[in-house]
Amino acid sequence: MELISENSLQTREIAKEYAKTLVRGDVVLLSGDLGAGKTEFTKGIAEYFGLDGVTSPTYAYLNIYGDFIYHYDCYRLSCGEDAELLGLTDYFGGDNICIIEWSENILDALPKNCKRVQILKTGDNQRKILL
Repeated sequence: MELISENSLQTREIAKEYAKTLVRGDVVLLSGDLGAGKTEFTKGIAEYFGLDGVTSPTYAYLNIYGDFIYHYDCYRLSCGEDAELLGLTDYFGGDNICIIEWSENILDALPKNCKRVQILKTGDNQRKILL
């Protein structure tokens, strides 16, 4: 499915609708360039579950919201072994929802059957979101 977002608010609204399809144990891979809106999308998912305070996990590798939204940023990792050594893969398939930015850096450590969301910048504020 392809959706167009005109601003960050719409990106969060699209993510709230998408969140209705998620269940504990899901691993969601978010792809897109820097500034594409991956964290905004994560904010929308968290808002659907009544959570707030989502920030970019760039310096932390992992932020946890409400004990079940696990938000990863794998930008600084070079391979799946890095994620395994940090214990990040321990949470895959658990009683949580894992949302991973820059998952392409840890492809060899990802579980099968991940859900994928691609966010493409198509203008200053406009985004094409592929679900």
